[in-house]
Amino acid sequence: MSDTPNSISRREFTALSIAAGVAAAMGASGASAAEMVDSDVQVTTAAGMCDAALIHPQKGAWPGVILFTDVFGLRPTMRDMAKRLAADGFTVLVPNPFYRTAKPPGLALDIDFNNPADRAKIDVLRAPLTSDAVMQDATAYVQFLDSQAAVNKKAKMGAFGYCMGGPMTLQAAASNPQRIGAGASFHGGGLVTDKPDSPHLLAPKMQAQFYFGVAMNDDERQPDAKTKLAEAFTAAHLQAKIEVYDGCRHGWCVKDMPKTAGKPPIYNEPQAERAWGELTSLLKRAHV
Repeated sequence: MSDTPNSISRREFTALSIAAGVAAAMGASGASAAEMVDSDVQVTTAAGMCDAALIHPQKGAWPGVILFTDVFGLRPTMRDMAKRLAADGFTVLVPNPFYRTAKPPGLALDIDFNNPADRAKIDVLRAPLTSDAVMQDATAYVQFLDSQAAVNKKAKMGAFGYCMGGPMTLQAAASNPQRIGAGASFHGGGLVTDKPDSPHLLAPKMQAQFYFGVAMNDDERQPDAKTKLAEAFTAAHLQAKIEVYDGCRHGWCVKDMPKTAGKPPIYNEPQAERAWGELTSLLKRAHV
């Protein structure tokens, strides 16, 4: 090592560089996902009490974000995703979407979508989730977040969702335009329908910019959906980035997607990381 005052060895320099990289990776909160406050909470809604997870850094007030789960509901994987986002400096609420009819998670991961009996279970859980009901719930979630000391009320909120949670982000943004400034849908189902309450038709009521990550097989089933989404946001003078993820099937962003013998896994880590990067970039662009 040199005798020059204040000089450091190569080993020390390497250690400091690694530490700086770790600190940057930990995000605005300066803490890892494992160090987040993870609480079970109850949110009062027009329909009753919704059980939810509230996750945030241990100290400070951060922008609020709502995570709308996929059809498998509030479970450890979704909490882990919330913790990861919270470590970047956010307070994240993960509601149980089925609180009217079931405790979390609501559905088992081994459910068979091709089995009529299992499909009936899904229909029962989802039946209460009308557009109006989801919008009322979303308003309750926003109000709950704004009542928390860990939420920066001066910052816009964000909303993101997977599968059936995708359209819920649109419904949330439309019912809370003054608070929600960014929304993201990943392999969202039912974003564009032929019904008068189709989520994409809510764009004129929003003030949020959006990101849509579309699964390849979802796009194959409904190739015009991305075009209608783009047209709706353009007409509403809102920013929307829409991308089809080639080679990715519905559910590719979520680690615990069920595996089928003889078929490749649905979860695609490299493309899930790409999607996560789009989410965090969106939240930063929208000043959430």
